[in-house]
Amino acid sequence: MAQDLNRIKVVLVEKNKTGKWLAEQLGVSACTVSRWASNTAQPNLSTLNDTARLLKVDPRDLLTGKE
Repeated sequence: MAQDLNRIKVVLVEKNKTGKWLAEQLGVSACTVSRWASNTAQPNLSTLNDTARLLKVDPRDLLTGKE
Protein backbone atom coordinates (compact mmCIF):
# COMPACT_ATOMS: atom_id res chain seq x y z
CA MET A 1 0.00 0.00 0.00
CA ALA A 2 1.43 3.36 -1.04
CA GLN A 3 1.77 6.08 1.54
CA ASP A 4 0.59 9.54 0.55
CA LEU A 5 3.57 11.84 0.86
CA ASN A 6 2.23 14.97 -0.80
CA ARG A 7 -1.03 16.85 -1.26
CA ILE A 8 -0.40 18.17 -4.77
CA LYS A 9 -3.61 16.68 -6.17
CA VAL A 10 -5.70 18.16 -3.35
CA VAL A 11 -4.14 21.62 -3.66
CA LEU A 12 -4.58 21.61 -7.45
CA VAL A 13 -8.30 20.98 -6.94
CA GLU A 14 -8.52 23.64 -4.21
CA LYS A 15 -6.84 26.18 -6.51
CA ASN A 16 -8.96 25.12 -9.52
CA LYS A 17 -5.84 24.24 -11.53
CA THR A 18 -5.06 21.19 -13.64
CA GLY A 19 -2.07 18.92 -13.71
CA LYS A 20 -1.57 19.92 -17.34
CA TRP A 21 -1.38 23.60 -16.33
CA LEU A 22 1.16 22.80 -13.62
CA ALA A 23 3.23 20.70 -16.02
CA GLU A 24 3.35 23.54 -18.54
CA GLN A 25 4.38 26.05 -15.86
CA LEU A 26 7.16 23.80 -14.55
CA GLY A 27 8.36 22.60 -17.96
CA VAL A 28 7.75 18.94 -17.17
CA SER A 29 5.44 16.38 -18.76
CA ALA A 30 1.83 16.01 -17.68
CA CYS A 31 2.69 12.37 -16.95
CA THR A 32 5.26 13.51 -14.38
CA VAL A 33 2.74 15.70 -12.60
CA SER A 34 0.23 12.86 -12.70
CA ARG A 35 2.75 10.59 -10.96
CA TRP A 36 3.28 13.24 -8.27
CA ALA A 37 -0.48 13.69 -7.82
CA SER A 38 -0.99 9.95 -7.44
CA ASN A 39 1.99 9.67 -5.06
CA THR A 40 3.78 7.12 -7.24
CA ALA A 41 6.70 9.57 -7.53
CA GLN A 42 7.76 12.68 -5.64
CA PRO A 43 9.13 16.01 -6.91
CA ASN A 44 12.52 17.14 -5.67
CA LEU A 45 12.62 19.96 -3.12
CA SER A 46 13.37 22.64 -5.69
CA THR A 47 10.40 21.58 -7.81
CA LEU A 48 8.20 21.34 -4.72
CA ASN A 49 9.11 24.95 -3.86
CA ASP A 50 8.39 26.06 -7.45
CA THR A 51 5.04 24.24 -7.31
CA ALA A 52 4.15 25.99 -4.05
CA ARG A 53 5.06 29.36 -5.53
CA LEU A 54 2.90 28.75 -8.62
CA LEU A 55 -0.04 27.61 -6.49
CA LYS A 56 0.51 30.47 -4.02
CA VAL A 57 0.76 28.20 -0.98
CA ASP A 58 3.40 27.51 1.64
CA PRO A 59 5.55 24.51 0.58
CA ARG A 60 4.53 22.80 3.83
CA ASP A 61 0.92 22.87 2.58
CA LEU A 62 1.96 20.47 -0.19
CA LEU A 63 3.27 17.88 2.25
CA THR A 64 1.36 15.35 4.26
CA GLY A 65 2.23 15.22 7.92
CA LYS A 66 0.99 13.83 11.16
CA GLU A 67 -0.66 16.47 13.29
